[in-house]
Amino acid sequence: MPSQTTDKLAEQRRGLPDQPGVYLFRDERGRVIYVGKAKSIRKRVASHFSGRTAYGPAELVPLIDGLEYVVTATEAEALLAEQNFIKRYKPRFNIRLRDDKSYPYIAISLDEEFPRVYFTRERHRRDRAYFGPYSNAKKVRGTLDLLQKVFLFRSCEGTEPGRRSGSPCLDYYIKRCTAPCVDYVSREEYRQGIDGVVAFLSGRYREIERELEDRMHDAAGAQHFEEAALYRNRLRAVRSLLERQRVANESVGTVDAIAVAVDGTEANAQVFQVRDGVLSDRQSFYLANEGAHNLAEVVEEFALQYYGTATAIPPQIVVQREAGRLPALAEALADRRGGAVEVRPAERGDKRRILELAERNARLALDQDRLKEERRRQRRAEALDGLQEALGLDVPPVRIECFDVSNLMGTHNVASMVVFEGGAPKKSDYRRFKIRTVEGSDDFAAIAEVLSRRLARFEEQRDRSPHDPERDASFSALPNLIVIDGGRGQLSSGLAALPGFRERGVAVVALAKRIEELFLPSRKRPLVLDHESPELQLLQRVRDEAHRFAIAHHRTRRDRAMTASILDELPGVGPARKRALLKHFGSPEAVLAASREELEAAPGMPGKVARQVYVQLHRTAR
Repeated sequence: MPSQTTDKLAEQRRGLPDQPGVYLFRDERGRVIYVGKAKSIRKRVASHFSGRTAYGPAELVPLIDGLEYVVTATEAEALLAEQNFIKRYKPRFNIRLRDDKSYPYIAISLDEEFPRVYFTRERHRRDRAYFGPYSNAKKVRGTLDLLQKVFLFRSCEGTEPGRRSGSPCLDYYIKRCTAPCVDYVSREEYRQGIDGVVAFLSGRYREIERELEDRMHDAAGAQHFEEAALYRNRLRAVRSLLERQRVANESVGTVDAIAVAVDGTEANAQVFQVRDGVLSDRQSFYLANEGAHNLAEVVEEFALQYYGTATAIPPQIVVQREAGRLPALAEALADRRGGAVEVRPAERGDKRRILELAERNARLALDQDRLKEERRRQRRAEALDGLQEALGLDVPPVRIECFDVSNLMGTHNVASMVVFEGGAPKKSDYRRFKIRTVEGSDDFAAIAEVLSRRLARFEEQRDRSPHDPERDASFSALPNLIVIDGGRGQLSSGLAALPGFRERGVAVVALAKRIEELFLPSRKRPLVLDHESPELQLLQRVRDEAHRFAIAHHRTRRDRAMTASILDELPGVGPARKRALLKHFGSPEAVLAASREELEAAPGMPGKVARQVYVQLHRTAR
């Protein structure tokens, strides 16, 4: 650490308060690399710099260039503030859910007359009920399938049930829907089924059993035997599921067991949700632990992240003995729940047994993940070694760049560049290009332009300092292998555009789709690799990813141009109203086809503006 930085940090540390709060470490580029919370900011920050007994990973301290802090009233407030900062900055050395995708939820559209129950990865509608998050999308869809069999809710999309034919769909005839679309069920009866879904997802299993049993007896007493048989079948399905998942006595009540396994920079967290003695769900989350935090810290940070997006927090959470009672976590969760939350180790009985089961699953998941990752690394290494041998390269092609061109009848010409490093995608280095000099469908000229620009950007970027804010890490890197999607013609165009790369030893090849022929500059005949070989499969992955990326860019530009040409010139329609029209009607074509009455009924469309839009659209159509 430079002396100037050391002096600056020493000065900042002297001004730190002896109070609870949050502190942020930044690197020399101003990025937040670690967020911490403490009872005493001054003492905790000092522990990071105390030599052998330093708190946190050893590689953190040399990267610190500056620090900031926020004082809070309590340690629980500090914990919540810490999570907000982690969510905002995603610091490298904090605990994070490893795959940064949106986790799935089950949503219920309570704002609709006949609500839908559906799979989603978004949770932003205030008028809808959400359950989750879940870690496994397949399991969510399986739960939805079971719920539909038991509670017979509609699967059709849209705010109104049904289809244009005016007759029930197949779901009605196979006893998976009560057909509200043709008034075979009243709104009140349909809502009773939705209430059952809510009760089931909330873990109120005994309530569901009693209600189904009462309805079965009532229907049988009224001699509605077909209806009674339907309730009997639903009751059997629910009881069968509950018996398979029973792990404890009903007296256990509502509790979550959280167990964590930690191994260096990797961790796995298991959440076992027990409701009425039934294991209602089991979630598994892989965590990035680059800061090598201990088990208690991992449990605390994970729990806040998990319950920060969860739809419900139980009154009791049991954790491993090593984690302790975590009073700050309990206070923070109680604040979110609006009621008391107990976080404590499970010492004996059913709760202890469930926690041990969760702990074994966490260790097993971590071992299996490590084994899978090792196998993936081995396969990638075999593919790179195979490519080196097949192409006659001096070194394995660690960095592979692939280029593809996309257009539709010569319009909206674009190209993509995707990057694989070590045999895996490096999405931060993907780049898109708009073809500037080529009109019409001339793939050869388009490839030549894109590769010329790639070489020019390398020449421009290669001498820039890594700390230069204008430096583009993707364009400044020298690839080992360039793959062009195409055949001999595309390869010739690419070779002509890349003399500077070829002089530096960069290999250039083209991969044609028809029979996966590989064209090389040094061979008159194409090279055909074994279709089962890992090297060809890697090239196919790279080529297909470039094609996908190019197509996505092309569609975006085409849709933007299409939308602009139709809607941007309409009177009284600005960006916000245009978005509202597209959201309501679904597409520009649907806006064009809408009647005047439909336009007037669109949200946020005053009657006068709707009439002007209708006149303008139909004048344009003529």
